[in-house]
Amino acid sequence: MTYTTKDFDYDLPEELIAQTPLKDRSSSRLLVLDRQTNEIQDTDFKHLLDFLEPGDALVINETRVIPARLFGIKADTGGHIEVLLLNNIEGNRWECLVKPGKRAHKGTRLVFGDENLLTAEILEDLEHGGRIIEFSYQGVFLEILEQLGEMPLPPYIKEKLEDPDRYQTVYAKENGSAAAPTAGLHFTQELFDQASQKGIEIIPILLHVGLGTFRPVSVDNIADHHMHSEFYRVSPEAADRIQKVKDNGGKIIAVGTTSVRTLETVAKNHQGNIVAASGWTDIFITPGFKFQVVDHLITNFHLPQSTLVMLVSAFYDRESILKAYQHAVEEHYRFFSFGDAMLIL
Repeated sequence: MTYTTKDFDYDLPEELIAQTPLKDRSSSRLLVLDRQTNEIQDTDFKHLLDFLEPGDALVINETRVIPARLFGIKADTGGHIEVLLLNNIEGNRWECLVKPGKRAHKGTRLVFGDENLLTAEILEDLEHGGRIIEFSYQGVFLEILEQLGEMPLPPYIKEKLEDPDRYQTVYAKENGSAAAPTAGLHFTQELFDQASQKGIEIIPILLHVGLGTFRPVSVDNIADHHMHSEFYRVSPEAADRIQKVKDNGGKIIAVGTTSVRTLETVAKNHQGNIVAASGWTDIFITPGFKFQVVDHLITNFHLPQSTLVMLVSAFYDRESILKAYQHAVEEHYRFFSFGDAMLIL
């Protein structure tokens, strides 16, 4: 079946877009959607483990968000410029988004910080509007980012984030993302401890969230949309543990769409098997996709017409997902990055 972008639209009152995180991560609400019965249940995230069994596994994305938004000037004109770091290509070369981009082309030199702590040059213009930028600095790049950069919150969040760690999962480990894997924001260490006590495994994998995850769909026919590549890695230990859970009849619960895309990329590339692997994925999961690894999915509520709504619709079906979203609107769930969660069984 051919789907258009508008097939994944829904009405969302602006007041339901969560602007700030809750004080207690696990006190967010949880909409449970059962694919066997098509029933919807409203509960709280701290009751997540009631729906999981010993021998199951939560697969988490341990990427860490970097202060990826930089504000600087163009060296020749003094004009203000904003740079969002997306992917570290190699060394000091990064794929970035630049705003305003009309006059920021190859050869443009950029300056960040009062004491020229960080300078850069645009090396290449990319098809999707991005740029390849090479940075120059003295010292440690991440320390300079911590000093000059800002946490790249989504544009629909208008309020200032008081504590930057609230846009990190409690298990964030490896720096490299331009956005948080937000389904994981609901977890606390206490909840993980309870999961382990119940016999539920916690298995970390990695996908650095870049443009591919939140780039809007600008075409009518979703088949014409091309995802941007993002770096992923599944370690030998993680691959072995996931395979053992599957072999023993346990369920794989993906925490977030980034975990889904990583697991299904590996399975797609290796005849349905989960093996140690790393690389770049541009997998675009839409209705009709055959899932080979993921049994259940924990996810937030996503923007209308986004690739993430399409992925969630592929995991069940479009009509049921949009019906669940309508239920969430009627019940005043909180939406998007700092919002509530959904568990699809």
